[in-house]
Amino acid sequence: MNPEASETEDRIWTVPNALSLARLLGVPVFLWLVLGPKADGWAVGLLMLAGFSDWLDGKIARAWNQTSRLGRLLDPLADRLYILATLLGLALRDIIPWWLALAIPLRDVMMLGIPPILRRLGYGPALPVHFLGKAATANLLYAFPLLFLAHHDSWYADPARIVGWSLAIWGTGLYWWSGVLYWVQVRQLVKGAKRLKTP
Repeated sequence: MNPEASETEDRIWTVPNALSLARLLGVPVFLWLVLGPKADGWAVGLLMLAGFSDWLDGKIARAWNQTSRLGRLLDPLADRLYILATLLGLALRDIIPWWLALAIPLRDVMMLGIPPILRRLGYGPALPVHFLGKAATANLLYAFPLLFLAHHDSWYADPARIVGWSLAIWGTGLYWWSGVLYWVQVRQLVKGAKRLKTP
């Protein structure tokens, strides 16, 4: 890797990283809104803002050539923490069942074995995020605000419930399927490494 590319990768102070950090700082605020004053309108607004900033930081990173190692860690971390915080809030408010609240974190637990294997093979801490994982995250991030709205007594509750649950179930399925595909990729890398070692 040339020195200039390495320096670009090591950058910390970039606009996309600032957006990802702002999303991270919003997680405890979101939980407080949901569990404290139960200000669902503000909580849904914060979720929508987080979703928009998630799209925006990726767009800026590519357009302004501001991709970095830190960004590749912060961005998925912020997404996962928002998902976990939302699941916790929805479950504690009895809006979703606990099986759904546990199904998504269990997939992340399944992924914990991947980084040590990748490091041993010399591939770094994580595999590149593929489209299926992004689609799963997008489905879940769209589903959660709708499930909050479905819990209200208003004209939009029934449509929000139908669309929200459809996205939640579809997103959970995609989330698990993407996890299986990541393990398939790791298995292929391990088999490739064994072939290279075989005389």
